[in-house]
Amino acid sequence: MPQPFGFTYEQRGDGTVVITHRGRAAGTLRGGRATKFLAEVESGDAQLVMARWTGAYKFGNERVARNHPRNRR
Repeated sequence: MPQPFGFTYEQRGDGTVVITHRGRAAGTLRGGRATKFLAEVESGDAQLVMARWTGAYKFGNERVARNHPRNRR
């Protein structure tokens, strides 16, 4: 499974955190969720944390799904 990349985040003055992926907004966190996110992103792999929080990460079954007869063209 490839490592996620292309994620950035911006903490705004009102405490809101905006996560972007390749320049497009992927999620907005406010309040306690923003605080929890910031603590987690500081303690781990920032790209993986942002991918998890936005739901934009691979599940590991992409190769199997690509070979399914329904998905062949």
